[in-house]
Amino acid sequence: MKRRQLLKGALGLSALSATNLLSTPLAAAANDLSVKGSQLKISLNAFSFNAPLTDGSMDVHDMLEYCSEVGFAAVDITAYYFKGYPSVPPDDYLFEIKRHAFRLGLDISGTGVRNDFTLADPEKRKEEVKLVKNWIEAAAKLGAPVVRIFAGAKVPDGFSWNNVAAWMVKDIQECIDHGKKFGVTVAIQNHNDFIKTAEHVTRIMDMIDSEWFGLILDTGSYRVGDPYEEIEKTIPYAVNWQIKELIFENGEEVETDLKRLVDIIKASSYKGYLPIETLGTGDPKQKVKALYDKLNKVLST
Repeated sequence: MKRRQLLKGALGLSALSATNLLSTPLAAAANDLSVKGSQLKISLNAFSFNAPLTDGSMDVHDMLEYCSEVGFAAVDITAYYFKGYPSVPPDDYLFEIKRHAFRLGLDISGTGVRNDFTLADPEKRKEEVKLVKNWIEAAAKLGAPVVRIFAGAKVPDGFSWNNVAAWMVKDIQECIDHGKKFGVTVAIQNHNDFIKTAEHVTRIMDMIDSEWFGLILDTGSYRVGDPYEEIEKTIPYAVNWQIKELIFENGEEVETDLKRLVDIIKASSYKGYLPIETLGTGDPKQKVKALYDKLNKVLST
């Protein structure tokens, strides 16, 4: 955390120096607006359209068109919706998606893979590391700033959480080193699997010291204790999100209190994308639009 605090302090000094250079009332007013205005931008996690993207009734280009129509600032295109996954598709395919998003006014806020670093077999984990590395390179070509990874499914029989964390950290560090070469951040998602609580997140983060590593904060996957308290504890590590319409309180799914969540986010130092993800039955277009409208309204107040 000392490293992060030092960085924030340096950024703050730079901003102060820039402010001192303002010479006109108009420029000062513009600067004041940029500081006070919200820098949080709504993105869509592609998993919201898992069913149509999987059955072929929608493709990535269709999803981009929809996101542009609704008013999203960005889209997080999960890698397994690209043709040929887990293999990385040809450059011309990636570049066409990048061009289409650009022409629609959409940023690509991230991508993600389906990996498992809890596997006890080191040879199998090497394959998982290779998967992440391949998609780091694909992310760089897409212009995606972050690749989302999982910890893995569970603690294998005969091992402890600490045993798994020790080898997992080595695998993650190898991915981070590769990401740094390509300008892509690697971020792990709390997914109610190997990582279930804020304590788990903190333990992993304390074992890895890199500005190229962070947390995908999944609001629907803290299911022990008060989820808002868990979110507040781990928000300093967040580099991206999965904001869901439902959250777990006392073991039950209830509607997310977006006002409370946004207040927590605004009180933190987080700036950037807020990808939403809808799950369950129902028309995904209607569900996504409903959550987008609710979050947009809260952010605007």
